[in-house]
Amino acid sequence: MPTALDDWFVREVLVHEAALAGYLRRCWPWSDELHDLRQEVYVRVYEAAGKALPTMPKSFLFATARHLMTDRQRRARVVRIEPVGDPDAWNVLVDECSPERWCGGRQVLARLARALDRLPDRCREVVWLRRVEELSQKEVAVRMGISEKTVEKHLAKGMRLLAGHFHDGDALAAVDGMHVDRRRTRRGQEADGQPAD
Repeated sequence: MPTALDDWFVREVLVHEAALAGYLRRCWPWSDELHDLRQEVYVRVYEAAGKALPTMPKSFLFATARHLMTDRQRRARVVRIEPVGDPDAWNVLVDECSPERWCGGRQVLARLARALDRLPDRCREVVWLRRVEELSQKEVAVRMGISEKTVEKHLAKGMRLLAGHFHDGDALAAVDGMHVDRRRTRRGQEADGQPAD
């Protein structure tokens, strides 16, 4: 069920999708990253708007895109140090995964699995196809029989809910509460002889 924030996002931000896509194509040299870059811009704008609505949404959208590209370019400049050759020939003891790290990793995976299970069905499927199976936005849309914009909306919502679960735990609890409230409303309507929504 769309919220006031979702309506604002569609009305004030998604209307600039073509302009944003053109801006990113002009400014970002790696075309294979454009979909993910645009999606990350939307997630950042949506999360920021959840705290306080920007007074000039279009300017805020493009400033967010510019800052995101700057951050990515800065990270790309970091020089990676990778070993060359066979580590076994160095006669260096490689630290095995400690029981604490192994257990901590399993706990994080279990928490992620619980969070994924609590997502709405279509939202969960989109997140799984995009982030786990790494299908493109277009492939997900074709497989699920929905538009690419709908894929973007489901992915943004899913990532927002997952982030909320990991950071404060309230976002998915609110979604669970909405599902419970809807079930109660339907049951009450059916008991009164009214058709459910």
